[in-house]
Amino acid sequence: MKKIEFSKEEKAEIVSRIRAYFDRELDPIGALPAEFLLDFFATEIGPYLYNRGLRDAQAALLKRMEDVTEDIHLLERESKKSSA
Repeated sequence: MKKIEFSKEEKAEIVSRIRAYFDRELDPIGALPAEFLLDFFATEIGPYLYNRGLRDAQAALLKRMEDVTEDIHLLERESKKSSA
């Protein structure tokens, strides 16, 4: 699996949120430790979240395909049967 990477802007936003969480819930954390924590989560936890997202997307797509199949069946017309 390809490594999860963030743009510079995304990384700055995520690090800011990590730091705000630590300030609010735990002990303050610096920018560098917050970046290390982000890298850890992206590497170790990210694949689980990514795979869950894929499964959720697949389930949503399958549901939509079932709806489309139903819609197509509703559009079908009865054919005339020949009497032999």
